[in-house]
Amino acid sequence: MNKEPSLFPDLPVPEPALPSPPSGERAPRLLVPVRNQIELRPVDLEATLAPEHPARSVWAFVEGLDLSTLYRDIGSVEGRAGRAAIDPRILMALWLYATIDGVGSAREIERLTESHDAYRWICGGVNVNHHTLSDFRCARVAVLEEMLTHSVAVLMDQGLVTLERVAQDGMRVRAAAGAASFRRRSTLEDCLKKAREQVEALRGEIEADPQASQRRRQTAQRRVAEDRVRRVGQALKQLTDIERGRKKKPAPKKDTETEEEHKKRTQPRASSTDPEARVMKMADGGFRPAYNVQFATTTESQVIVAVEVRQSGSDLGQLSPMLDQVEERYGQTPEEWLVDGGYARHEDIEYAEACGTTVYAPVQKPKDPSRDPHEPRPSDSAPIGRWRARMGTPESKHLYRQRAATAECVNAIARGRGLRQFLVRGLGKVKAVALWYALAHNLMRSVALTAPS
Repeated sequence: MNKEPSLFPDLPVPEPALPSPPSGERAPRLLVPVRNQIELRPVDLEATLAPEHPARSVWAFVEGLDLSTLYRDIGSVEGRAGRAAIDPRILMALWLYATIDGVGSAREIERLTESHDAYRWICGGVNVNHHTLSDFRCARVAVLEEMLTHSVAVLMDQGLVTLERVAQDGMRVRAAAGAASFRRRSTLEDCLKKAREQVEALRGEIEADPQASQRRRQTAQRRVAEDRVRRVGQALKQLTDIERGRKKKPAPKKDTETEEEHKKRTQPRASSTDPEARVMKMADGGFRPAYNVQFATTTESQVIVAVEVRQSGSDLGQLSPMLDQVEERYGQTPEEWLVDGGYARHEDIEYAEACGTTVYAPVQKPKDPSRDPHEPRPSDSAPIGRWRARMGTPESKHLYRQRAATAECVNAIARGRGLRQFLVRGLGKVKAVALWYALAHNLMRSVALTAPS
């Protein structure tokens, strides 16, 4: 039987009626969904969030920051033509709340500003796209540094944070570069040559082609090719730095490989997509491109007071630069500094004591099991001898336990908020992302520290 055409084919088809009840029984009275009905409902953004919602704490924190540097950079001013700029407080609050929420993608934040009440409340009706969010996130590392210093200084002024005891720990975070992007010098030089040839060819096509649409497409292709030339050039420069920093002693040759295979295997490599990333040994024992993120945290309040990102997978030699950073930020050095055995370089321990800071780090076990590791050796300097003897006392061992309860705890919180892999490339942008995590962490710690008991 042919179905007659509908008079209004564009209208939605009504849902089928409920089945008829058996004879002699009454039909049930039900509330059924009607999904093709248009509703107009008032929306009060202020009423969508509870008074204690974290987004309100984020906005209150941002309002207390000095953002005058960001406002001075805005070109759209009263009395001149141009579109109004997005308030930097909105962008700052969005990234802080997204970091706390475990969101690290600008595209995901853009989607949430249209569907999530907290993000919509922060925007307050202002449309924000992912390009603006991405540019804002990594454009001003110096401003983020100042905000970190200011936020900690405020807590210190309120007596909530002291630099009496600080713990330092690092974690290796996966880089955006893929393992296959690491190339040897000969391969990188060949890629650079081909990329330059492609740029020249595209430039000639653009000048000769009169069609505007085709020219615009070729201009975009040329920008991509030029960016590849820049990245491969950076990779070659980084490769030179890697060769200079390598140990003179070559890696041992495997029994199953030839001399040529050994030479090829031990040649240094650099990434053509993220030249500043380095292959590091990760927590699971595997080797992947990564950055070494260092946090210095106060033990009594778990507030991050200093942030650094290194290209070395080892923590050796990272103590002194972080100690200098704390002194530069706050004008004082901590009384005590807690680190694990990977930081225990004699030069750093001596430097810290010269600055007035006592280092607590485990002493390496000697090769001779009969030798007491806490007994000063004849070749030790006075600070090293005091360090060995100090770490043998029960008081120092008890105090050292605070390191894992603070530094490692802060790292675990950052991992839980998504600091497992960077979505940006380059040491500067990676440092910016690490600073965002530090600011977000300190924000939540300030809320906890100032909460009424």
